[in-house]
Amino acid sequence: MTKDVLIIAGPTAVGKTELSLTLAEDLNGEIISADSVQIYKGMNIGSATPSNDELNRVKHHLINIVEPFEDYNVAMFSNDARALIEDIQSRGKLPIVVGGTGLYINSLMYEMDFSEQVKDENLRKELREFADEEGKDKLHERLKTLDPTAAKKIHKNNIKRVIRALEINLLTGEQMGNFKKDPIKTTDFNPILICLKRNRKLLYVRINKRVDQMLEEGLIEEVKQLEDKGLTTNDTSMKAIGYKEVLGYLKGKYDYDIMVEVLKKNTRNFAKRQLTWFRRYDDATWIDLDRNSFEKNYKNIINQLNNG
Repeated sequence: MTKDVLIIAGPTAVGKTELSLTLAEDLNGEIISADSVQIYKGMNIGSATPSNDELNRVKHHLINIVEPFEDYNVAMFSNDARALIEDIQSRGKLPIVVGGTGLYINSLMYEMDFSEQVKDENLRKELREFADEEGKDKLHERLKTLDPTAAKKIHKNNIKRVIRALEINLLTGEQMGNFKKDPIKTTDFNPILICLKRNRKLLYVRINKRVDQMLEEGLIEEVKQLEDKGLTTNDTSMKAIGYKEVLGYLKGKYDYDIMVEVLKKNTRNFAKRQLTWFRRYDDATWIDLDRNSFEKNYKNIINQLNNG
């Protein structure tokens, strides 16, 4: 019998943390973070990482696991999270995935096409040099040998696409066409997706308050420490909302008050995009946290888990 995995998703500042902590405590669960910024070390304030007290209440995973200058993508998350799910279930506990990164949630709900995540800049450079030295015809011949289907579809003059097809084959052993186009729901476990929402105006109030709280807790100092380590907006981690705006302020792009307004606006827009993403899931159960009491919302999730 396929075992359940509870997934608590929703926009930033909606209230995922407290609800998931209570669920984990009552259901003998462990939390797997599905937040693409909380994975980085030293980025706790801007990512609203659970406090030490909250982390001590329930065992958490995939928080502060990589340095902010290191690459970490959805394929890596999927591999790490799936291994953790198996381990947690093997110990008789309930895996509870909590976060707002839609692509991370997707990678657990479905068997995803990770062809876009397969890349190796050094290999690309070697293939470009091969094309320069040996010519596009020989480059295309290599593709014809390894992936004849792709070679038929890609003209030899389209060197960029020829190199991309070779890169996928050489790194994965797969032909380009083997990657799935349509999402297929996972059969490794039974994902029970709960999406949280609030009245939009009330959510925006919570977001604005959270930004103020982050700044009070030392977000600017946190960004300065990261900057001192040599991190810039060229690093993926520093492109996250909260970090790029503060970096702009530190570089003199705008003054403090404007930075605060830009940060609040960008966070609100991000929440809107998150909600749009989660609405695509037909099998999601939506919980409006403003409509009912915490206790009733909690019971609704338990019922969904029991019936899932």
